[in-house]
Amino acid sequence: MQRASEILAVRKPGRLSRMAAPARGNLPDSVWAALLTVLGLAVFAVAAVIVVELWRLSAPVLARTSLFSFISSSRWDVVRDVYGALPYIYGTLVTSFVALVLALPISVGLALFLTEMSPPRVRSIVSFPIALLAGIPSVVYGLWGLFVLVPLLRTTVEPWLADAFGFLPFFQGPPIGLGYLAAGVILAIMILPTITSLAIEVLRTVPLSLREAALALGATRWEAIRMAVLPYARAGILGATILGLGRALGETMAVTMLIGNSPTISASLFAPGYSLPAVIANEFAEASGQLHTGALAVLGLILFVVTLLLNVAARLLVRLSRRGPARVAA
Repeated sequence: MQRASEILAVRKPGRLSRMAAPARGNLPDSVWAALLTVLGLAVFAVAAVIVVELWRLSAPVLARTSLFSFISSSRWDVVRDVYGALPYIYGTLVTSFVALVLALPISVGLALFLTEMSPPRVRSIVSFPIALLAGIPSVVYGLWGLFVLVPLLRTTVEPWLADAFGFLPFFQGPPIGLGYLAAGVILAIMILPTITSLAIEVLRTVPLSLREAALALGATRWEAIRMAVLPYARAGILGATILGLGRALGETMAVTMLIGNSPTISASLFAPGYSLPAVIANEFAEASGQLHTGALAVLGLILFVVTLLLNVAARLLVRLSRRGPARVAA
């Protein structure tokens, strides 16, 4: 055997050397890989350009006042070049919180129903309108809110809430329809497909053995979901919720049409308010001075940073939900 291998090595040295040599890189593959790398890095470049440009525009305002003073001030006076972001931050947080309170139980309930209980035929029927909601333009939501939601809130929902829960400051004041509640409801409808779709994907990663083990121990279907499925998917559902919150924070047109556009702070959900995306959309085209433009740029920078942090946190939580059953013990 050793003699035969020596003869082959002597007779066909070129072939053996080609077989032993490492495979050479294919030029088209290398070019394609380099192109994809450049395109991937371009995303970070675009984000960096956005941050740099917003910082450049906001420099006159930040040189005049500190960022903390800008955030904590409630006065927005274009004539006197006095700007404060607190009413807009407050309106953004209130409408997003209302949207989460309304959308989260429905989204998680839908995801659990579609993954754990529904038959395949019903699952296909229910999944279609959820996907359809995600594709409706924001301005269509705003028009529907103006002509359908606002009259319903003004004549039926808000008077009932005032009669039943009027002792709380959240449900006091005249029922005008436009305000925090209307914007929160429309945001809840808009973020429901996002949270539901991601929650479904997370729940599908739960191993079947966990469900079977819980059922084998005598648990009912709801007990198996509560003790086995939900603890396993907890981090992923939280990540889906934060992604939905990120969309609610950045939504512009529908909120602009329904929130009332009043830069005031009120505890009542019936009162009109303002949000960060709404004020930027309404005033940027008519910004007359450098300080006015800079103030709007600071608002955009705040919104960009908050949305970026929320999306990073959500991606990390969704990735954590796919690590395996070891996190259930945590």
